[in-house]
Amino acid sequence: SGRSASSRKFDLSLSEEQQLMRDTLRRFAEDVMLPAAREADDLGAPPPGFLEAFGELGAIAMSVPEALGGAAEGVSAVSQMLIAEDLARGDMGLAYAALAPMSFVNAVVSWGDDQQQSNLLPAFVDGEETAATVAIVEPHPLFDPAALRTSAKKSAGGYLLTGQKSMVALAGSAKWFLVAAEIPKVGPRLFILDRDADGLTVSDEPAMGLRSAALGRLKLDGVRVPHSALLGGDEALKSRGKAAYRAAVHRARVAWGAMAVGASQAVLDYVVPYCNDRVAFGEPISHRQAVAFMIADIAIELESMRMLVYRAAGRIDAELDSSREAYLVRTLCADKAMEIGTNGVQLLGGAGFIKDHPMELWYRHLRAVGVM
Repeated sequence: SGRSASSRKFDLSLSEEQQLMRDTLRRFAEDVMLPAAREADDLGAPPPGFLEAFGELGAIAMSVPEALGGAAEGVSAVSQMLIAEDLARGDMGLAYAALAPMSFVNAVVSWGDDQQQSNLLPAFVDGEETAATVAIVEPHPLFDPAALRTSAKKSAGGYLLTGQKSMVALAGSAKWFLVAAEIPKVGPRLFILDRDADGLTVSDEPAMGLRSAALGRLKLDGVRVPHSALLGGDEALKSRGKAAYRAAVHRARVAWGAMAVGASQAVLDYVVPYCNDRVAFGEPISHRQAVAFMIADIAIELESMRMLVYRAAGRIDAELDSSREAYLVRTLCADKAMEIGTNGVQLLGGAGFIKDHPMELWYRHLRAVGVM
């Protein structure tokens, strides 16, 4: 459950705090996100007040330790994995939007220096700031987060950032961006950018899925930032800075796996009653082996995805190396999420192709897991 950072046991039981949070988030997903999903997808943005409503749940405050002004006795990767799963069960696009500022806060908490934490965290904890995001993905084939094309070259007083970032949530509204860039002879690192920085251009990038996250592209044309923009400050230039960047990528993979689990669970929850109620040739279509076996396969693959995600998050909380587990999460969830989305559409037949049902929306979202 991640209740003890020193525990080495793989324990699937939740703490009372985690269970209360899960109950709250599931209500939010069902009452707020599900009803808003279709219109948000059509508009290509979260509904007005959505980020503020999510902020009022306290999930961001629970991501910040009490010592830094938050409400968490200890920050748990398992707890944050549960948040990602439950939000995506409501809608993956809106989940990506809600998790963008939370991911920014997580990075500042985990790897920011004292000045960065004191300057940035209070506004998020108090709810004054709700729009921030992370920009790692780049718009070229076979993108590898360990081989960035966006560069950060040292210059007088700081760095010059050049490159492009793709599929950035809340790109048009975020005040702060956490941008991954390669420092020559040092390696990939994360930089904190203000949206008003000279040389930074933001444009819309509507995609097949995740449209409700208000996706955008960043173009960095010699964006000059001070040394203080480097997440972690001078310490980030040392070997532990490389380890921090890798840890950030591992956690991102686990988060996308958790969202794949949540969205896939929504598919399973929908196809079971649909196939039991849909009558063809005088009996429910679930009586057909081809249908029953396909639903069973969804449930089996979903449980495999869930166990890998939970184990990776548990290892992070236990302060064990999670690189292998995070990669397995990425590999399995990218493959099986797309398969589950495809099979969900197949089980509904023609109804899976039209917008009267949410399946085509979930299909488009689940395709994004392999890209992200």
